[in-house]
Amino acid sequence: MDRMKLVLQYFQTNSESISNGICIVLALVSVKLYTTFDFNCPCLPQYNKLYSMGVMIVPPIILFFLGVLVNRHTGIMMDEWVRPIGKRTKNPAVVKFLFSAMLQRSLLAPMVWILVTLMDGKIFICAFSMGVDPNTFTGMPNNTGLDVHRLMAKVPCKEDVIFRNSSFRKAVSRYVRCYSQAFGWSILLLLIMVGALGRLIKPCFDNRGSSMQTRYWSNYLDVEQKLFDETVALHTRDFARKCVVQFFEGVQEEENEREVLNLPYPQPPFTGYRQVMEDEGGGGGRGGRSEREDEERKVEKLYGMTRQEQVNRMLIKWFACKPELDVTHIAHRNRICITWKDAYGRSLYSDV
Repeated sequence: MDRMKLVLQYFQTNSESISNGICIVLALVSVKLYTTFDFNCPCLPQYNKLYSMGVMIVPPIILFFLGVLVNRHTGIMMDEWVRPIGKRTKNPAVVKFLFSAMLQRSLLAPMVWILVTLMDGKIFICAFSMGVDPNTFTGMPNNTGLDVHRLMAKVPCKEDVIFRNSSFRKAVSRYVRCYSQAFGWSILLLLIMVGALGRLIKPCFDNRGSSMQTRYWSNYLDVEQKLFDETVALHTRDFARKCVVQFFEGVQEEENEREVLNLPYPQPPFTGYRQVMEDEGGGGGRGGRSEREDEERKVEKLYGMTRQEQVNRMLIKWFACKPELDVTHIAHRNRICITWKDAYGRSLYSDV
């Protein structure tokens, strides 16, 4: 159980780990689907290959596009590719890096499906049993009234009356399955060799500095978009809270004005919702009010955008004109602090 928690914590560390976890889950799902789904070969010469090619091609295509859909790098890559230049130039190397990462992860589940299909051999037998020379094996049924081509097309159907408990069918199935598994192992070996050679040869022809820059800025785009989404979520929550509070304050003022008009003698004017909250708050006086104001400032995330038009302009500007990659102004801006000394003579600082 502890190991499972460690694995889950690893996959939740960053977006790249999450993407890797999703791809692994898709690969496991593809294996589970293959073992669960019951494939029935039509055992007809004109349909065997068509059915087998459909099983070999259609599910991998579905898994590939599903991997593209759930991969976070897809959205980041498309946003970087289609956005206007604005104050920030585009880096084609970053787009290529994101496309390569998205493509590699999306191809994992389809390749697992194809390899599992070849290792199992059922689909290969269904497709190529008609191409086997029947004279190579003994025990072929001769009293069926079928031609050889149609007879060999029924080899995948072990429930058929013709091949029930037939050693001929078993021999042909083993023969074709050997080719299927050999083909599957060859593909797996080729993929491993290409990956290993690429990992070994790439540093010899690639600039390590530019590679690190590309990886850094691709990760930056991911982190930037995530922080923007989090900030927008905080702004949305605070904006909604302000709208709701403002609505209730307006309704309360209207109700109190209506009650004042209905009273037979004049009443002191209602000072508002905030004054009532200040009177009810603990600490009374200016000190308690200033503490509450400080807490409100900490909670507020409106950044001066208090109207719908301002928020819409901000969102459009974020897409049309991404900020320049220069934080000198905010990193070196003046900060106000209070300095004092403690009982031991050490200087203490406090940001204001």
